[in-house]
Amino acid sequence: MRRVGSGAGFGMMGMMARRSLLVGFGGYLPDRIVTNDELAARLETSDEWIRARTGITQRHIAGPHDTAVSMAAAAGARALDYAGMAAADVGAIIVATSTPDQAFPSTAVRVQAELGLRGGFGFDIAAACSGFVYALSMADSLIRSGQVDSVLVIGSEVYSRILDWSDRGTCVLFGDGAGAVLLKAADGPEPGDTRPKGILSTHLHSDGSTGDLLYVDGAIGLRESSGFLRMRGRDVFRHAVAKLSSSVDEVLHANGLTYADVNWLVPHQANLRIIEGVARKLELPPERVVVTVDRHANTSAASIPLAMNEAVRDGRIRPGDLVLMEALGGGLTWGSALARM
Repeated sequence: MRRVGSGAGFGMMGMMARRSLLVGFGGYLPDRIVTNDELAARLETSDEWIRARTGITQRHIAGPHDTAVSMAAAAGARALDYAGMAAADVGAIIVATSTPDQAFPSTAVRVQAELGLRGGFGFDIAAACSGFVYALSMADSLIRSGQVDSVLVIGSEVYSRILDWSDRGTCVLFGDGAGAVLLKAADGPEPGDTRPKGILSTHLHSDGSTGDLLYVDGAIGLRESSGFLRMRGRDVFRHAVAKLSSSVDEVLHANGLTYADVNWLVPHQANLRIIEGVARKLELPPERVVVTVDRHANTSAASIPLAMNEAVRDGRIRPGDLVLMEALGGGLTWGSALARM
């Protein structure tokens, strides 16, 4: 198990030379909506069974023309529009995805072409449902190091194409979509500024010994495999509660903050019971937790940026708010990020 932090936080280190501001937000959801009742018509399940165990009522499913690239490009374009920035001003694109259209080239360079970027660079990160937090951490590090001045960070997933639609234990959980945020470099806070804006710190973990709890059965390099997602749900749930709770404590401790300082929890949208468990630990009331799992289901690496996009655009998350993000996914991988808007 390894821990990576892109910075010990402003609370521990004082003034930083550069920081990453979150300046753009965008999302894309396929038009087709599949309700629990529609799944119940062809599976041994029910709307009540799915809601009680997951909190999910519906999910968006990719249409024939939706791909990881097309959805990512749409979300990225909307984030650029929100920020009032041209694609030519973007220094790098990082796409978190476990469902790329091709083994290579990367989804990110395809998005680079779709958006008309002629410079900069792009690459993908595969960390399953933790992918967005991983990508955010890498983007923050690129900006802090001075290598780029802006990074488009996108989560884009087409899980409907790796699901066994006869397995009610997995197919009811996931949906498709893409979310994006744009990071832009800014000078460090003024001396004495106790509420600096931007990403304060990120913290990443993985434990490869738990890799068989949640995985996809096959890849291009394997000759015989189903290609379907497989999951040991109870074990994943148990790990999620413990690991996400410790990750929350870690990021707050690194920045000298407490539960009471957090304005918003924007968690990975995997299961409503997990989300509620972390919120209780933070002593946050439900109205301070951004929840989209009921309508989007689990969109893996896209879930946090989709939720951020929704909450920023509808006015819930405002400038100055302290936002905590956390996720756990196959690997197992997990991590947290703390940002002030």
